[in-house]
This record gives sequence, structure tokens and C-alpha cells, in this order.
Amino acid sequence: MSALNIDQRGSTTMSIIQIIGIVLLITGAVLLYFGYQATQSAGEQIFETFTGRFTDSTTWYLILGVAASISGLIMLFIRGG
Repeated sequence: MSALNIDQRGSTTMSIIQIIGIVLLITGAVLLYFGYQATQSAGEQIFETFTGRFTDSTTWYLILGVAASISGLIMLFIRGG
């Protein structure tokens, strides 16, 4: 299953859904990276030691990163056109 479609002139095009999927996938990966980096910070480690959880901002980075990545993958493999 390819993300590229061939039009009448023989050129390849991507559907807008698949382009949005790529953008979401990249955005999700970036959010996950920053969320992971935040979990490794000294302040976050101390906060987790005393409370047993991450800060709200770190949690949102991780949740939104996973959601964007999954959405991007689904949209990337939807057959457009």
C-alpha cells in the first residue's frame, strides 16, 4: 500500500490526508522527545520521587505525543482519492 497516487499525466501525488498524517507523526515524535527529556530532568525526578507521578506538563507532552503519533500513522495509511 503506497501513499503515492498516480494521476492521469503519470505524475505522483499525495493526498492531503496523508500529508497531514506525516505532519502529525513528526509532531508526535517531537512531543514524545520533549516529554521523555522532561522525565529525565533533575526537577522531574525529585517531583516523581515525592509524589509518585510526573508533572502535569510532562504528562501532557507524553499523552499528546502518543495521540498525535497514532493519529498520524492512521492517516498516513488511509487510502486517499
